[in-house]
Amino acid sequence: MDLRIPEGIDLRKYIDTDTFMARPHIRGRRVPVATIAYSARDLGWDIAKLAYEFTLSETQVLAALLYYQEQKVLIDNQEAEYQAQLDEAYRMYSSKD
Repeated sequence: MDLRIPEGIDLRKYIDTDTFMARPHIRGRRVPVATIAYSARDLGWDIAKLAYEFTLSETQVLAALLYYQEQKVLIDNQEAEYQAQLDEAYRMYSSKD
């Protein structure tokens, strides 16, 4: 029995990048891949906990984690840029009492 993982698994069934500011997210749900991956990394959540907290199937969670591993640099750069935009908006529009 051959247990090799195919090179280049097509995750488009689970991951969408065409909407939601081109941030990779769960298709039809708008839960960012980065949010799932960072919750696993920073909070130590396992697959079942991630699925429960984000109301996803375990397959969707696994697809997100795999996609993150394959696109880590791109996603981390997108998230850093997104956070910089949020920080700038906060500075511009927060009250300065």
